[in-house]
Amino acid sequence: MTKLLSVSDVSKEFAVNGRKVQALDKISFDVTKGECLAIVGESGSGKSTIANIILGIYGATSGSLTFQGDALPTMRSKQHRRAIQLVQQNPLSSLNPRRSIGASLRLALDVHDIGNKADRARRTEELLEEVGLPKEFRTRSPSALSGGQRQRVAIARALACQSELVVLDEPTSALDVLVQARVLKLLKELKDKRGLTYIFITHDLSVVRNIADRVAVFERGKLVEIGETEALFANPQHSYTRRLIGAVPVVSREEAVLRDRIMENGNA
Repeated sequence: MTKLLSVSDVSKEFAVNGRKVQALDKISFDVTKGECLAIVGESGSGKSTIANIILGIYGATSGSLTFQGDALPTMRSKQHRRAIQLVQQNPLSSLNPRRSIGASLRLALDVHDIGNKADRARRTEELLEEVGLPKEFRTRSPSALSGGQRQRVAIARALACQSELVVLDEPTSALDVLVQARVLKLLKELKDKRGLTYIFITHDLSVVRNIADRVAVFERGKLVEIGETEALFANPQHSYTRRLIGAVPVVSREEAVLRDRIMENGNA
C-alpha cells in the first residue's frame, strides 16, 4: 500500500484575544493512495483545521507533512494546488455566480494548462456527464441548479484538475438524505474509476459507513482513535467515539431502505 500523504506530529496554535488556543495537538496519520479516510468530530474538534493545513490555507505551528514522499510546504506550488483539491460544504461559495458552469470548469483547465485549448469546451461537457449531469448544463448559471447539482459541479471541477487527493469538507451536510445518498454513490464510483484518494471531513457518522475505508476521530484537537470503518463501528475503543456513534440520528425505516437501495444500484 502506497502512502500518499503523511501527517507527522502536527500542532496548531491560534492567538485569540491575547491568549493561545491549541487547535491541534501532535496529530499523526497516513493516508494511503486509493482510500477514503473520514475525519470525524464535533465542532471545535480540529477536523477543519487539519484539512486547512493539508490544503495549505495556513501552516502548522509545528510538525510536518509529506505528499508522495516529498515535503509539503506551507507555500504551495501550482502543481501542489492541482494535486490536492477541495470540495466545499457550500459549492455556491466556490462557484462564481457571474460565470456559467462551463466557464467555471474551463477555468480549472486553463489555469493548469490541461489539454489542448481547442478541446477544452468539449472536455467540460465530458466532465459534466461524468458526474451525472447533462452536457447542456455548461451554459447555465450556478443559481439555476439545485444543491445536489451544484455539488456535482464542484466535484467535476476537482476532477478537471486531475487531482491525486480530494479533501471533501462536509460535502453532503446541506443535502437531504436521498440527494446525499446519490452524491455519496457518485463519489464512490469516481474513486473506484479514477483511483482517487479522499479525506472526508464530517461531523455526521451516519454517512461515514457508506463512503470511508477508515475513520479518524478527533476530540478537542487530539486524534483519539483511528481504524477501519467497520471495526471502529463494531467495537469503538475510546469513550468519545462511543458517544459519537450513540448520537447518530436514526432515520425512518422507509428512508433507510430507500437510501440503501440508492447506494446499491442507483435506481431511485
